[in-house]
Amino acid sequence: MPPRQRVLRHATVIGSEQISPQLIRLTFDSPDLRDVDLPFTDHYVKLLFPPQDAPYTQPVDPEETAEFADHPPVTRTYSLRHRDPLNGTMEIDFVTHGDTGLAGPWAQRAKAGDRINFFGPGGAWAPTADYDHFVLVGDEAAAPAICAALEELPDDATAVAFLEVADHSSVFDVPSVPGVEIVWVFREGAPYGLKLAQAVREAEIPEGRTSWFVHGVAEMVKDLRRHLFVERGVAKQDASISGYWRTGMTEDGWQSSKHGFVAGMEAEEAAALGQPESD
Repeated sequence: MPPRQRVLRHATVIGSEQISPQLIRLTFDSPDLRDVDLPFTDHYVKLLFPPQDAPYTQPVDPEETAEFADHPPVTRTYSLRHRDPLNGTMEIDFVTHGDTGLAGPWAQRAKAGDRINFFGPGGAWAPTADYDHFVLVGDEAAAPAICAALEELPDDATAVAFLEVADHSSVFDVPSVPGVEIVWVFREGAPYGLKLAQAVREAEIPEGRTSWFVHGVAEMVKDLRRHLFVERGVAKQDASISGYWRTGMTEDGWQSSKHGFVAGMEAEEAAALGQPESD
């Protein structure tokens, strides 16, 4: 089967807001998104950027930059905080680390009228009425999808959201929803995901069918996969769990190594459960 053709879409910045010391929220107008079906709360887009020292600038069109083989465009994946297919707008939260990286510095400089191209949106998960309770876990990269999910919980469902940020000054506004508990986890210099995984391990989960949404740094995901699937006996169909990124790696490096990382986790889990390895 030939690979699915990715559709290039276009967006223009129409607003910028600093929502925490490390997070900038940009609002985009994208007529290409009007009337597009966006049923999931974990929708994401792959924004296109010129690499360092590229002989071209934004907005990037891969066909137009094909002649620059030594400087191919790169993508950076971001979850949508809000999406409005009726009006063709979307909001994206960018984690910033000063001048480090491509997307963060671009978001810090972005102003109304700036244009950017992207692929997507992709997505696969949303809270459904099949569950009584939801546990949502993530760092800043997963927070937009978690907050979007909280806004679309089924009636009468309860939830707890574990959100990891740098410290107390890094807390940002999240949806206030009846039946939802927000647990802030502060790294305060600890490695990404370490305290977050510990908080989830120590949590008491209420009776009833529970759905898990666990996304963020790969090291945390590895720890909590074992906790859920091996120690708690959670069925895999009841969990959406994936590493959005990995400490010390660019997105390009993580995506190229992610398959092997996941295969290794699955093999370790199977061994712990006494299951034969899959081919």
